[in-house]
Amino acid sequence: MDGASKRQRKSAAMTQTASHPEHRLVWAEIPVNDLDAARQFYGAVLGSDLEVNHNGPNPMVDLPIADMGKGISAHLYPGKPAPQGIGPTVHLLASESLETTADRVVEAGGKVLSPPIDIPVGSFIYTQDPDGNSIGWFTFKDR
Repeated sequence: MDGASKRQRKSAAMTQTASHPEHRLVWAEIPVNDLDAARQFYGAVLGSDLEVNHNGPNPMVDLPIADMGKGISAHLYPGKPAPQGIGPTVHLLASESLETTADRVVEAGGKVLSPPIDIPVGSFIYTQDPDGNSIGWFTFKDR
């Protein structure tokens, strides 16, 4: 096989991989007005102590997962949230049931915008954090 044919096959393989990767989302950033207040809100909803990370150009709060080197997650950062109802919705995996998560959202100062919505792979609720960010909380069906 000549060099041009090898390059064409490699290019085709890269295109297929890039167009149909295992995961499309690689990271999410959630802008917040007050990083410490957001750290407390998301920590309360997730049932986890969250820490400010100063390893980048700006402080941020990583939302923890089992292996930050292999998984997909998000972080909070000081920024300007989109006006309420305008920005994208970030869906996060709920640490507990949707009922418990909804209660935690309200107790921590957020709003629950929908009842649980069932889809084939699980269920989710729409909420707003105290900054007005649209956040979905998701649970998978029992596997």
